[in-house]
Formats: sequence, structure tokens, C-alpha cells
Amino acid sequence: MNEQLNEAPCGYLTLSEEDDILSVNQTFKLLGYNLDQLQGQPINFILSASAILFHQLYLVPLIKLENQIEEIYISLKSVDDEEIPMLLNAVQRERDGRTIIECVVIPMRKRNELENELLIAKKEAETALNARNKAYADLEIAHETMKMQKNKLIELNEKNEKYKVDTERELGLAKKIQQTLLPVPIINEHLEIQAYYKGSNQLSGDIYGFYQIDAKRYGLILLDVMGHGLSSALITMSLHSIFERLILKGSEVKTVMKELDDHLHSLFKNTSKSSHYCTAVYLLIDTDKREINYINAGHPSVLLQDINGKQYELRSNRPPLGMFEDIIFKTNTLTYNKESMLCLYTDGVEEPIGSDRLCSLLKTYSAAPLSTLKEEVIQSLRYEEDTLQRKDDQCLILVKLK
Repeated sequence: MNEQLNEAPCGYLTLSEEDDILSVNQTFKLLGYNLDQLQGQPINFILSASAILFHQLYLVPLIKLENQIEEIYISLKSVDDEEIPMLLNAVQRERDGRTIIECVVIPMRKRNELENELLIAKKEAETALNARNKAYADLEIAHETMKMQKNKLIELNEKNEKYKVDTERELGLAKKIQQTLLPVPIINEHLEIQAYYKGSNQLSGDIYGFYQIDAKRYGLILLDVMGHGLSSALITMSLHSIFERLILKGSEVKTVMKELDDHLHSLFKNTSKSSHYCTAVYLLIDTDKREINYINAGHPSVLLQDINGKQYELRSNRPPLGMFEDIIFKTNTLTYNKESMLCLYTDGVEEPIGSDRLCSLLKTYSAAPLSTLKEEVIQSLRYEEDTLQRKDDQCLILVKLK
């Protein structure tokens, strides 16, 4: 690294495609590390807990998509675990036959200092105006000082407005990424699966998936992460990558739930100030044996209706994921007959119309196409929205077992 870049008044580092630190400049001493301590470490070594999530679930997909990142706020962790706010710019390049990521970070501590300077300047100006006996020259100096600080404030407001616009754009991109995770309906000779989803915010804390594992087995999962917005959405996307891999591999129901539970605990193991839990239900359907293996972890009951219209509830048999450590997950098993139906939903569906209404719709439209039943549930939700303010994400999965 040349001397000018090494001594630059901003942080400079390069990352490998695997997110390992290849090089850093002298400015990174502000974190309290020796430079040889950082080289070869994963980038997570100097990221705060929230920044690790943000980096893995947003920055990595974004730089792969656009090859660059401009003016992103992120916090780095010093050797004393102090979070230092930074403004990040990065670009992905090919160099010497391999892909590297060049990053520039600028500390943002001066922002608070500037705001304090503005308050001090205002107080000085008011004192000068109220002191009639002060010389005109002193008043003029105070006026000029006020003018300079006002210009700085205008500049800061313009930057904040740009940050707001950029954030909205980035949230829109994150929403598109989240929507690509949702599966398409499945219709074949064994079963039919239809789904409905509507988020209460731009980003959702609900996530679901259904997959054909092999010729006879299908996996259905539905999760509802505590809260809404960006933090919950980032957690759902991290959970999605885990359950999709495990389900398609044909893992046992208890294995899927145990790994999701462990993942939630690992996200917040280094902090006692924040944690998230989620309700979840996973069903493994074997259409050859006509058997369902499931675990319900604090989620609303799954409705099962047989060909005669008799209904059963697959109730919660474990606490929500991420709430208690070392939970033992026990799988429940039941059999079903032809033309049975399943209804999975989040509390955003249950609270407006009630489980009784869902049971009634399931019986009334048991002989109708599954798409008709789905539309009737949606219409019931819309009717309730005319009088009640919807505050939660809505997610519904309907299954016809042929």
C-alpha cells in the first residue's frame, strides 16, 4: 500500500470475496487494534452485532447485485467494544485474477460536535444581541459566526435529506429481495398448495416456504418474527436460508426447528440488551404414507379438516424459537385421508376474523377450488380492514391433500 493511501485521513481496507480482511491502512488504528491483528480476520471481527446482520443480509447481496455501495451507515467495533459510527463506500473489482472489495470508511463523530457548535453559536449570538453596551464590531463578528453555522446546518440538512432518500431506495431494494424468497404455488396429483401474503410495513417479519423434497414428501414452514420493519425482516431472511437448505435436504422436523432455534440464540449471544424470538410451525407431509410429522413452536394452531368435514387443531407443543435455550423438540405425527385440507396462518390473519370464521370458511368451501377458498378468506380480511386498523403482517397457506 503506498504511503499516501496508508496515511489517508479515512479508513481504507480490502476484502476477499469470502469477506476476509486483506489489507488496512494506518487510519484503522482508531479502533485500537494493531494492523497485523486485523489482516486475515473475517470482516465480522470489527463489526457490531447489528452490523453483522446488516452486512450479511443486505450489503453482501447489494454489492453482488450492483458491484458498488455508496454512503451506507454502518458501525464498527473497537478493541474495547465501543461502536464507532462510520460512512461506508465500497466497490467490487477484479484484480490479479481474483475478486476483491475495496472499502473506504469515514468516522461520523464530528456530526455531534457540529450540532454542539451550532447551539453554542446561537447562545453567543443571543447574548450579543441582548447586550446593548457591546461594541458594534463584536456584534458583527457574532452575526458572521451565526451565518457560518447556519450554512453548515443547511448543508447538514441537505445531507440528511439525501440520506433519507437513499434509505428509502435501499429499503425498496430490500423488499424486492425479500419477495423473491416467497415460493410459487404447487399443484400436482398429490396435493395443491396456495398462499397469500400482505405485509403491514414495507418490510415484513413473516416468512413462509413450501418445498417438494422428493416424489412423495413435502415440507411446509411458517414463521412470524417478533416486531416489524428492517430488524425483523433481516432476521427472517437469515432464517430463510437455513430452513430452505435443511428442508430440501430432507432433514427431520426436530432438526429443522432445533437449528432455527440455535441460530436465533447465536445472533444475540453477545448482547443482553436485544433479542428476538419467533413463532414457527413446520409440517413434513408424506403423501405415500398419508402422514404428517410436525412441530408447532408457539404458533397459532394449524387447522386440519378431513373429507367428512371434521376438524382438528395442530396446537402449539413447544415455546417460540429463540425464547429459551436447550429446548428439546419433540415431533408429533398424525395420518390423514384423501381430500383432507390444511390451513396455516399467522396472527395477522387470526386476529381480524377469528379462528371460528376460518373454520367456517374451510367447511363451506371444502368442495370448491382452493383458489376460491383463498379469495373468500382475503375478502373477509378486507371487510374487517374497513373498520379496524390492521397492524400486523398477514400470511396464509392452504393445502388440499388429494
